[in-house]
Amino acid sequence: MQISFQTNIGRKRKNNQDTVGIFLNQEDVSLAIVADGMGGHQAGDTASNLLVTNLGASWEQTVLSERDAVVDWLLTYIQKENTAIFQKGLNNPALFGMGTTIVAAIMLEKELILAHVGDSRAYLIRDNHISQLTEDHSLVNELVKAGEITAEMAATHPRRNVLTRSVGMPEEVEVDISFVAVSDGDKVLLCSDGLTNMLSDNNIKDIVLETTPLDDRVRTLIDEANEAGGSDNITVLLIEFAPASGEGTE
Repeated sequence: MQISFQTNIGRKRKNNQDTVGIFLNQEDVSLAIVADGMGGHQAGDTASNLLVTNLGASWEQTVLSERDAVVDWLLTYIQKENTAIFQKGLNNPALFGMGTTIVAAIMLEKELILAHVGDSRAYLIRDNHISQLTEDHSLVNELVKAGEITAEMAATHPRRNVLTRSVGMPEEVEVDISFVAVSDGDKVLLCSDGLTNMLSDNNIKDIVLETTPLDDRVRTLIDEANEAGGSDNITVLLIEFAPASGEGTE
């Protein structure tokens, strides 16, 4: 398994509110996280950084490798950070109302456990097909599901950045958990909406399937998103599972 990640401020924003990280626990089980913060001034940076840093530090102290225990840990600790971020916002007027998305993947033996809040996404690229593994917790996605607008209309809707769920809410946050069986040759992408608002799924798939080194593909995704306008911060974390020939690093 190989992992590469990068975050970029984009072409329009004054600061980067995205945070990304990869962490290993005591059993060498990997946790990958992408978080996209929101809030005025430095509040978005603070929220996403707190979430990734604190979750990562907690994960590094665990010895978890069983599915049920991992799910319990994700639900418990994301909720813990939800409360901490909300309370920090209450105690500091400059941070009031801050929040963050999260898309996280814990890699067990041939299975990924995904945890997700907000509109940062996970994708699976297998053979010549890309599939979105997460469902956006956003206003426009609710409108699409209700049949009020089309997916094409959602892409340019003036309220497309309005979230229905984020980490930093005053009450308990609902975390989506899903399980993904992975095979040799699969690629899993975690990303902020700065990528997906700029590039189509097919654009993303074509770049991920290039035969260049993984770091180069991550850079190309970010470069192409910036070329398309770079209207937001862009964060890409790409995981490639070793092909059947045994190439790659474990």
